[in-house]
Amino acid sequence: MAHANRRHSDEAQRLLALEDEELLDTPAEPYLDTLVRIAQGVFGVETVLVSLVDRQRQWFKARRGLSAAETPRDISFCQHAILQEQPMVINDAREDQQFHDNPLVTGPPHIRFYAGQRLFNRNGMALGTLCLIDSHPKTLQPAQVDLLKDMAILAEGYLKLRSVSRQSVQLKAAVSREQRKAMLDSLTQLWNRAGLMHFLPLQQKDAQQNGQRLGVLFCDLDHFKRVNDTFGHQGGDQVLWETARRIGSAVRPEDIVTRSGGEEFVVLTQVSEPEQLQRIAERIRHGIAERTVLIDDTELELTISVGTAIIRDGESPESLLHRADLALYQAKRNGRNRVEEAQ
Repeated sequence: MAHANRRHSDEAQRLLALEDEELLDTPAEPYLDTLVRIAQGVFGVETVLVSLVDRQRQWFKARRGLSAAETPRDISFCQHAILQEQPMVINDAREDQQFHDNPLVTGPPHIRFYAGQRLFNRNGMALGTLCLIDSHPKTLQPAQVDLLKDMAILAEGYLKLRSVSRQSVQLKAAVSREQRKAMLDSLTQLWNRAGLMHFLPLQQKDAQQNGQRLGVLFCDLDHFKRVNDTFGHQGGDQVLWETARRIGSAVRPEDIVTRSGGEEFVVLTQVSEPEQLQRIAERIRHGIAERTVLIDDTELELTISVGTAIIRDGESPESLLHRADLALYQAKRNGRNRVEEAQ
């Protein structure tokens, strides 16, 4: 059957390699988010994914144009692409003997075009793909196939660097994969409130060891209820997704971004002085306000209010969060679209 589960010749070793990379069920990362956004524009496709092929599912480390965080492996195109020496390109899946009866072709999202290039780890194991998807038939010229390979090299290179980063090592030591699943917000692909409370004391301890001070930024979208009232929850979800991407792009790689609930985001960071925290907060504020979000052909202007706080000597992490939250409410009272520092 066209959507039967396909397996790599070294499948057991491949899955061990994927597990060892600590990529599955981890937060989105700005570099890969940027790469898939650029690929979407360059190739003119509806969807671009960095897809990791797990035992029973394909999970998306980065995605653009698709709301789902994962899909079943047994109907995935990517499980076939990781077996191919060259990029797997399907111009029109309806005309392809292998995929014409695939549920993703006969039903939503009605895939017609697919192109996937394998992504390898340091030891040459195929972990997944960088793939392009569209609901209309397309063809790739040879130069475009080469460009897809080049972009896959960039994605692959970043994944390799990430696997040896300090944050990845700390994550592996601190949180099991099952814990990560419970602490990841499926909509925004950020840590949720459980993740925030888990990492808060760990970040405090790490900051002390590094001679830094723990800082917190409480961020809340302004007038978000109007978005839901005007565009419905689907439009609201799109705004939250885009907000998460922009906050992630505004902070540093070692900072931890969380969605604590609703339209509220909390960032944990390590700084040496209050001015450093204020600069990060202003980058977030400008990142939200400087570009509109397109929803149903409508350009929506967004702003965000931010409250900041740096931990005091002897202060508990919970007290730090409370002061940052109070600073956020002060920013709201003072007119929104501003940053306020906790007293």
